[in-house]
Parts: sequence; C-alpha cells; structure tokens
Amino acid sequence: MKPAEIRALVRLKPPELRPGVRRLASAHDIDGLRSAARRASPRPVFDYVDGGADDEVSLRANLDAFRRRRFVPRALAGVADVDATAQILGRSSALPLVLAPTGLTRMMHSSGETAVAASAARAGLPYALSTLGTTSIADLAGSPHGELWFQLYIGHDRARTAELVDEAAVHGYGALVIAVDTAVSGRRLRDTRNGLTLPPALNLKSLAGIGIRPGYWLRMLSSPGMTFPSLHGGAAPARGLTGAATWFDPSINWTDVADIRRRWRGPLLLKGPLGPADARRAVEAGVDGVQLSNHGGRQLDRSAAPIDLVAAVRAEVGPQATVIVDSGVRNGADIALSVALGADAAAVGRAYLYGLMAGGEAGVDRALGILGSEFRRTMQLLGVTSVAELRAQGPDLVL
Repeated sequence: MKPAEIRALVRLKPPELRPGVRRLASAHDIDGLRSAARRASPRPVFDYVDGGADDEVSLRANLDAFRRRRFVPRALAGVADVDATAQILGRSSALPLVLAPTGLTRMMHSSGETAVAASAARAGLPYALSTLGTTSIADLAGSPHGELWFQLYIGHDRARTAELVDEAAVHGYGALVIAVDTAVSGRRLRDTRNGLTLPPALNLKSLAGIGIRPGYWLRMLSSPGMTFPSLHGGAAPARGLTGAATWFDPSINWTDVADIRRRWRGPLLLKGPLGPADARRAVEAGVDGVQLSNHGGRQLDRSAAPIDLVAAVRAEVGPQATVIVDSGVRNGADIALSVALGADAAAVGRAYLYGLMAGGEAGVDRALGILGSEFRRTMQLLGVTSVAELRAQGPDLVL
C-alpha cells in the first residue's frame, strides 16, 4: 500500500489541549464519565456521590437488577424514524427521562443546580430541585431552565415545609415530589470514613485527597459559600450544614401527605421504595403517581431494587397513574427497560452528577447526550418506533 493510500485510511486526530474538553470527549458512556469524575474530584466528594448505605448491597443490586434482564427484539420492524418523546405528568418530554433531585449539588461543581437546569432545558427534560439543594427555589426559577419540579422533604418545621410548597407554586414549578424514605438519614460509611459528616470531621487522609485537586478548589473558592437556602429561607452559611442534619422528621405519616395534597394544586408524586400496597394507597389519597426509588441505595440497605417493583406497582395502580423509576439507571437501555416494564419514565441522579463533576454544565450535556443516543438506538434495535409502542409491546420484549 502506498503512503498516500495509508494517509487516506488513517486520519490522525489533532490532540485536544483543553483538559476539560479532553476529559469529556474520552467518555463514551456513563461509566466513562464516572471515571472522569473520579479523576477530577476530591475523594470525599466523589465518594459522597458514588457511595451507598451500610454494606452497599442495594447500591450493587440496583445495577444488577437492570443488567440481568434480557430483551427479545422484533425483527424487520422498519425503524428508520423513531420518536423518543414521552408524556410525563401530562407534559411532553424529549425522552422518558427525569433528572432526579440531588443534595449538595454545588459541592460536586461550583455551577451546581443552575448548570443542571440549563442542561436539562436544552435536552427538553424535567429537572427536580431538592430541598437539600444549594440553590433556592426562586434563584433556580430565575436562571435558564425548562420544566422544573421541586422535591420536598417534610421537616420538623411544618410551617417552613408549607412555605416551601407555596414558594414552588409561586415560582411556577410544574410538579411536587414528596420523598418518603428519609424519616432518618441512612448510614453512609464512605462518608463517615472520609469525615464528610454533619458537621464535617475530615481526617488527614481526606484532607490530602482534597489538596491534590487544585482545580476543584479554585472553582469553589471563587464562588459564594454553600448553604441550603430552602431549609431556613436563606440562612447564614454557618447554619446551613448543621440545619440539614436536624431537618428530617421521623414522625411523618400519611396525614402529612394529605395536608400537602390539599395545599398543592399541581401534579403530586410520592418518591420512595413503595410496594404495590403503598402505591395504591398513595393514589387513593389523591397523589398523581409514584417515583419508585430506594434513594440510589443510600438509605435502607438491602431494600428491593425499584426496577423489580415496576410491573407489580403498575398492575396495582392502573394505567392512568404516573410511575417513574430510579436507582441504578446508567444506560439508555435501562430507560427502555423501565418503559417496557410499565413505567412512564426513568430518573437519573448519579449519571448526570458524574458529568457535572467531570466537566460542569458541558459534562451534564455529555451525560444526557449519551443517554439519549443509547435510548434511541435501543428502540431501533428492539424494533419499536415510539415510546407508546415500547410501553404497549413491553411484555413481549423483555424476559
């Protein structure tokens, strides 16, 4: 073969000199973004996102539950054109996907929730702000965003809890998601070992791990101090972390859900490890749907993988109630599996946080782009051309 012919076959890509761009370009799936996030973040910060409760049995089982399922695709289905849009709580979404709420988001990257909201808007997906978010309800609504939801932790301070519900309504949040799996906080041993507790108790090893990530700290030091504005209406930074530890109330019950249902006029979801009986009770109480979740394996260890609950919950609540599933979603095929089993959508937290840690807003774009591409390809390979068809044909497509 002549040199000119070799040059025509082998096109060398010029090296990318910008570390952030290079880091994202080398990540071809969510696991790749996870590796990039580990390299870019201090160890305690990465472990906070990556870890789970106690022995992390649920953390591993969530992933395994998706991977043990098998598809049975339809052949010769004519899949040149596919429509990946979905209806979630009566509104159109570019994918059957929701960006789940996460706490301490500005700890992962200084751009925090505003970067995630902007990326979600570009992707045409709903994004839920957490009560433990580091951006206020009003500030996020005032930044570039698409469909916003608010995830509510019912706290000891019921008056402040009611104020949060009202604030979300005033600022146009499209849905309220009540988390019911945090009566007490789970025991996350990685955080305990790293000293990332409330209040923080960092050890020398953790401090050394933090010190070798100067880029991370330059961003953090040039940004405003991190607080939890929803907890105390914009309290001083000193109260922020301490207040988070005392917010949760183990006495919450179904009466609290009924009170919030009367107060909140928009779509209402219950989020937690709900079995069929609790899901039915939620719908009977006027809730519009459920988000099946074990908090990504971060609360009750050894709890059931939410994907394994989807079919039974759907059978119990009927076709009209909204069912969303999270915990373990790392691939577009996981989203397809969720819909095929009966969910309206899947939700991701760690998947976009890995992107945020690896490259800020551009990293979230990368994560959502990967998931969308994988989902559309899975649809085509399954032989379906719409999300509605995937849902209808689901029982025949999954073993």
